[in-house]
Amino acid sequence: MATIPWNLALCLSLYFSIFLIQTRVLVALDPFSEALLGLKSELVDASNSLHDWAVPSKQNSSSAGTISACSWSGITCTKNSSMIIGLDISQKNLSGSVSGNHIKVLIHLVDLNLSSNSFSGELPAEMLTSLTNLRSLDISRNNFNGSFPDGISAIQHLVILDAFSNSFSGPLPAEAARLKNLKILNLAGSYFEGPIPKEFGSFQSLEFLHLAGNWLSGEIPIELGNLRTVTHMEIGYNLYQGSVPWQLGNMTKLEYLDIAQANLSGSVPPYLGNLTHLQSLFLFSNRLSGSIPNRLGNATLLESIDLSVNLLSGSIPESFAALKNLRLLSLMYNDMTGSIPEGIAELPSLDSLFIWNNRFSGALPQSLGRNSQLKSVDVSTNAFEGVIPAGLCAGGKLAKLMLFSNRFTGGLSAVLSNCPSLVRLRIEDNSFSGVLPLQFGGVLKNVTYVDVSRNQFTGGIPDDIYKAEKLQYFNISHNPGLGGRIPEKLWSLPLLQNFSAASCNISGNIPPFESCKSVSVIELSGNHLSGRIPNGIFSCRVLEKLDLKKNRLMGTIPPELANLYSLSILDLSYNGFTGPIPEKLGNSSSLVLLNMSFNNISGSIPSSGALRLMGANAFVGNPNLCGAPLPQTCADSKAFVHVGGLGFGSKGAEKLTWVLLLCSGIVLLIVISVSAVLYTRKCSEGQWRMVSFTGLPQFTVSDVLRSLSCYRDSTEFVSHSSALFSKAVLPTGISVAVKKIELNKNRTGEVLEFITQMGNARHRNLVRLLGYCSNKKVVYLLYDCLANGNLGEKIGMKRDPAISTWAAKYKVVVAIARGLCFLHHDCHPAIPHGDLRSSNIMFDENMEPHLGEFGIKRLLQMNGGGSAPGKVSKIGSVLNTGEPDTIVEEEIYSDIYSFGELLLEILTNGRLITAEGSIQSKPRDTILREIYDENEGGVAEESREEIKLVLEVAVLCTRSMPSDRPSMEDALRLLSGLRPHRKQ
Repeated sequence: MATIPWNLALCLSLYFSIFLIQTRVLVALDPFSEALLGLKSELVDASNSLHDWAVPSKQNSSSAGTISACSWSGITCTKNSSMIIGLDISQKNLSGSVSGNHIKVLIHLVDLNLSSNSFSGELPAEMLTSLTNLRSLDISRNNFNGSFPDGISAIQHLVILDAFSNSFSGPLPAEAARLKNLKILNLAGSYFEGPIPKEFGSFQSLEFLHLAGNWLSGEIPIELGNLRTVTHMEIGYNLYQGSVPWQLGNMTKLEYLDIAQANLSGSVPPYLGNLTHLQSLFLFSNRLSGSIPNRLGNATLLESIDLSVNLLSGSIPESFAALKNLRLLSLMYNDMTGSIPEGIAELPSLDSLFIWNNRFSGALPQSLGRNSQLKSVDVSTNAFEGVIPAGLCAGGKLAKLMLFSNRFTGGLSAVLSNCPSLVRLRIEDNSFSGVLPLQFGGVLKNVTYVDVSRNQFTGGIPDDIYKAEKLQYFNISHNPGLGGRIPEKLWSLPLLQNFSAASCNISGNIPPFESCKSVSVIELSGNHLSGRIPNGIFSCRVLEKLDLKKNRLMGTIPPELANLYSLSILDLSYNGFTGPIPEKLGNSSSLVLLNMSFNNISGSIPSSGALRLMGANAFVGNPNLCGAPLPQTCADSKAFVHVGGLGFGSKGAEKLTWVLLLCSGIVLLIVISVSAVLYTRKCSEGQWRMVSFTGLPQFTVSDVLRSLSCYRDSTEFVSHSSALFSKAVLPTGISVAVKKIELNKNRTGEVLEFITQMGNARHRNLVRLLGYCSNKKVVYLLYDCLANGNLGEKIGMKRDPAISTWAAKYKVVVAIARGLCFLHHDCHPAIPHGDLRSSNIMFDENMEPHLGEFGIKRLLQMNGGGSAPGKVSKIGSVLNTGEPDTIVEEEIYSDIYSFGELLLEILTNGRLITAEGSIQSKPRDTILREIYDENEGGVAEESREEIKLVLEVAVLCTRSMPSDRPSMEDALRLLSGLRPHRKQ
């Protein structure tokens, strides 16, 4: 019989001994500790946060009658360690589901906190029915889903129930109203649906009620008015019907009321004035109408009133003069009239006044700012007039002053002479006059954004502007009497990015570009500038736009312009430039718009790169300039002086030249005629017509048809936005994307007229329609071929450089807004995009976004192939069967809604692509947290405010009522408030 080796026997003996010891320890482990270990086994602990939840060794085992787990992290026990009364595993980076099999054993729990993890699955009913001693239950900021389980009423001692930011669905738990001791109920930020239970009006001790950001519907129950103990109620960001119940005026202890963005209609109940403890009232982004009740002034403890983005009319109540604690008054985006009551200016605590985009008129109270420490004032886009109050900055804290688009007159010296806190000044589009009192070297040392354009200022640009070291945006354009010169040290400003001084009667030379490393826009058109463009312009490495048209500049065009790799718009027209066009300028990959017309430029137009795409209008008015796309050719007469070495005299050479030209012309005419006949027969019936817009050389019909090969020979397609486009290569090597549309013979004229309008729409963020080729039956649209993919693809990739950082995303957002704003506000008549989505945002070789497919939906409708009039869209608007202008207006509203959804898609990396059931129904902080989580590497603190404001724009653009949405001009203005230097 074989024997076991002694060393193996020893190992087996040791292992068996250890096993026995562990078995004894496990057997001795108390049931509560065992339950916690069982709970741990259910969870995914990615950070090993519960590392100390382990079986104790024999030496560390608890004494009889005590619980081993009392020494573990997150566990609270009684003093004698005989009962577990607290379990706090919040913010431990835990995930997985909680079954209830183990947690139900902890029957003595008083406090249970599972918040700020990633738990999912349904909430176990055992947690409610077994843990009846709980006083605090916090499961917030997780992903629990399904219906909220029955049984919550069994926890009669419960004081706090916090389930904020989960994914619960189904109805709200009406039985929670039976909890007589409940003080805090937070069920916000899930997908609860249906009405608020009437039973919620019977809480006896409730102080805090938060139901915002769900899918709640129905009318707000009048029974909520019975909640006499509630001090804080947030029930907005839902989809209610009806109005604000007047019974809420009976909530006598209410301090905070928020029913924002809740689809409410009707008027603001006067009974809210009965809430004498109310400090904050937020009813913004609804459809409230009528006037603000005068009785609201009885709530004298009010600190914040936000009734913005509604349909309110009438004037600001005189009774608001009694609100001595009022800090915020926001009434923007309504239809209010009248003037600002004098009493508003007397409020000692007022620091933020936002009443822009109404129809207010009259003068501002002259005491405004003298009695309080104003921080932000925005009264823009109204009909105010007169002089502005001299004491606006008297409090020493005014940072933002927005007065644009009114009828103000007079000077600014009294206002700005002592305003060192000012950061942002926008007073454009008024009638201010006098010398501009901007003391950049002293008082205004912190200012970053200044827009004083479209006024009547005189006295020139302040010489000390170079001392404004924080200045990023400066616009003084369209002050025709300004005069003066451009300050010598202007370009040395370290942060300056936009400088606009068009049509200001400025003379002298452009100062040297010694250091302009941050400047992206220079607009100096319509002045009397003379001399040359300084050679140092190469220092402006990030320059995107240079507009010097209509001046008296001369000299040659600097070759350094070709080295500005971001330059997309260059306008040198109506000057006195001489010499040739720099050959290298054609190598610029970013150049979109070029205008050198009406100068004295000579020589031939370089045929390379970007210059091939510029139309004749870019070069006309230069008598000595020749070459395509101009009609005058650049014949070299010297080539005919010695033909074949025969030595003709000058007259003989001239005759020979004419003979050769005549023969060449006849041959060329024959070739073109034969080609045209062949391709006309091959492609369709009827005569072809070729129309080129700015950017496409004047090719013949035959050239284009030969390239298209009537589509039958085309095997290569490019994904150009949402549709398949054929790719064609024109004779000069230019690749174009081609879209074919079958024409309705009864609407051909109307369709071609609209195509011409589309072709004349030129903006750096639009895909260029270069031209079209048509006959009676078909039209081929020729577009720029952008081969760097579309936004939808890049969102799907997530790590694509075009959207990998917040800065990159913001660039895309603003580019889309600019392009859409141009279509809506700078095209006459306006062009609705019609199909704005991520797959229709194309990228060029510099990763600059371009809007593709604009106008195509409208074009197809004109042609008889669009959707039928009267069809209800997904956003609730109806395309009327009446006036065309009404239809266009509806389509523009639809564009704005689509823009809001596109912002949401960009913010969330494609996770949220519609506003329905997401942005409209969740509280803002929940969405923001999700957005921060979606961005890899996190979001820098300085970017979070920007993201919040972009989200606000998305919220405004996706309002259910089309008329409540901002125009794209306003949306772009809001976005420009983030980075003012970007605005063009």
